Amino acid sequence: MQFRTDMADERRDLYRKANQIENEIDGIECEVQEEEGIRITRVKILNENGENALNKKIGNYITIDLKKVSNLPDKKAEHIEDVIAKELKEVLEKHINPEDEILVVGLGNDELIADALGSKVVDNIEVTRHIKKYYPQFLKEGSRSISAIAPGVMGKTGIETLEVVQGLVESIKPKALIVIDSLASRSIERISKSIQISDTGIVPGGGVGNTRLRSYKRYLKNSSNCPRSTNSS
Repeated sequence: MQFRTDMADERRDLYRKANQIENEIDGIECEVQEEEGIRITRVKILNENGENALNKKIGNYITIDLKKVSNLPDKKAEHIEDVIAKELKEVLEKHINPEDEILVVGLGNDELIADALGSKVVDNIEVTRHIKKYYPQFLKEGSRSISAIAPGVMGKTGIETLEVVQGLVESIKPKALIVIDSLASRSIERISKSIQISDTGIVPGGGVGNTRLRSYKRYLKNSSNCPRSTNSS
């Protein structure tokens, strides 16, 4: 069954409905948590049957849904930030140590609003790799080395994203790669209100059927012992 969505929880719901499954899908675990206007859905794909059902790789998919994102008071906005940070931190802690280096990659075209998320996030990343390397005395003890890049799109650069990321990973050898991209969803209500975090890698363009380089995910699995942590919104 094919659906154009990147959201693991949507794929789960659609598969259950299409196959008239009342309980859980074999090979899938799901947990839902709600608090203060935030809904967190954790979908875990356990085996090949789960992979085939959802057409996604074995691993963890955490979806954070927000009921409201505009005109929020500062305390509420900070609470949302804390929830997202906590979920991402828990994913990273399963794969790397607290001081291991991270490379953040923002995918997409910064000239298109719907595809500019990755580059916008990178603009707000506090990079520390150069400081940790040359001026470590100005960082708090235990600070992590962070680098970030928004490589753009092939239509503007003539270079596939895979080629850019491949060169960076081979050069700086980060222990984790956080890849940020816009998501495809079946629900208009989720626009700017849903964030999915996974530890299974990412295929740029996969949500809309544009998957020129599926080797992107395979490469990251085999390069520099680098776990994949994707944060998409």
